[in-house]
Amino acid sequence: MIVKGLRIGTRTSRLARAQTGIVIEMLRTKFPALEIEVVPVTTMGDRLPDEKRAEVEGKGAFTEDLEALLQKGEVDAAVHSMKDLPTKLGGGLAIGATPVRADPRDALVSSHGLSLAEMPEGAVVGTSSIRRKAQLLALRSDIELVDLHGNVETRLRRMGERGLDGIVLAAAGLRRLGEEGRITEYFSIEELVPAPCQGTISVEIRAGDRGVGAAMKAIDDGDVRAVSTCERSFAARLGGDCDLPAGFCATKEGERMRLVGAILSPDGKTVVKETSFEDAARPDEVGRRFAEKMLEMGGEAILERVMR
Repeated sequence: MIVKGLRIGTRTSRLARAQTGIVIEMLRTKFPALEIEVVPVTTMGDRLPDEKRAEVEGKGAFTEDLEALLQKGEVDAAVHSMKDLPTKLGGGLAIGATPVRADPRDALVSSHGLSLAEMPEGAVVGTSSIRRKAQLLALRSDIELVDLHGNVETRLRRMGERGLDGIVLAAAGLRRLGEEGRITEYFSIEELVPAPCQGTISVEIRAGDRGVGAAMKAIDDGDVRAVSTCERSFAARLGGDCDLPAGFCATKEGERMRLVGAILSPDGKTVVKETSFEDAARPDEVGRRFAEKMLEMGGEAILERVMR
């Protein structure tokens, strides 16, 4: 039986609200009479000063408070950027739906309309991601990379304030905020391998809540669930929720998956990159095996040095 009402928890950022709006629209299309209440939550990650976020990103800083409300029964579902969701969920919780996956690629926003290749030697580019930094240095070792934290709007504003030549962000976030017009260049998945589950929206629920689960099943996308399961399995095998210089993207093509992975030294000088096509029937196993293959190819030695 489908529930009559839903309390949906969400972070307070503009992007989080936009993503929650997408989920609500899908639910209302399926269940026009469903009463929905949005519960805004300021998470630990949102409360931290921008310069402190690097210490906690990837460790549930943006999801734990929402999970706690779910566990206490104060909300019925929580909408997340799946990239932020730890590979191990909170006790008694489950992923109820993976309804949407937008463009998983990274994008460059340039102050002067230049692509990365066109930027002059010594150009200053902002990003807080060790994954992006390593791959950008592999492409252009002569640029300068600086840390840039905060939500999408904050980073766009600070690009101008700090006189940066450009910043690199997830294309999905820019597009969901209507900022796609500012994108100078989309990096191909092979050039700059995305983070696992980048661009994917997930809805977390209590594992035993059948009514909410039935509602979420109606908006779940099987292909999105398959690729996100594969990508999360890869991430778990590499080290779960650590911030690592590694990327992985799975794309469903019929009954097969196209896999692209990269593990790099932080300076971008040592690169292990692999592409493969695999049967999509067991996405969790596919992701784990691909991670193990990349570790054997030299990725393990790289990550051991990174995590010392």
